[in-house]
Amino acid sequence: MLHPIESRQDVFRPRVAGSTVPAQRGPDTEDNPWHTGAACRRDEAGLFFAPSKEPTAARLAREEQAKRVCARCPVLLECREHALVLPEPYGVWGGLTAAERRVILARRRRHDQDLRIAG
Repeated sequence: MLHPIESRQDVFRPRVAGSTVPAQRGPDTEDNPWHTGAACRRDEAGLFFAPSKEPTAARLAREEQAKRVCARCPVLLECREHALVLPEPYGVWGGLTAAERRVILARRRRHDQDLRIAG
């Protein structure tokens, strides 16, 4: 089974205009995309994505284990922003679960709406 990073290389580019996300591994180029340095490339893809009908306790334990991998990753911020911009609907990306990303996206939408109203 391909790892999610390898299976999604065609879309694995953060599209964040004016982003403040620092490049931690050098510039994102065709020869050196940011995900080449991802810690998860050395781990089993199943750690980051839930199997069908996974019990809650098993899911929480698996997600915590995936987040520990993310915590040591040199491209955590780039991965997180990628998952928010696309948005990635499943799995742990950038140390966040899909539910945690949905909360952040909702906050961003409210913030953007508030800025439009105030502006």
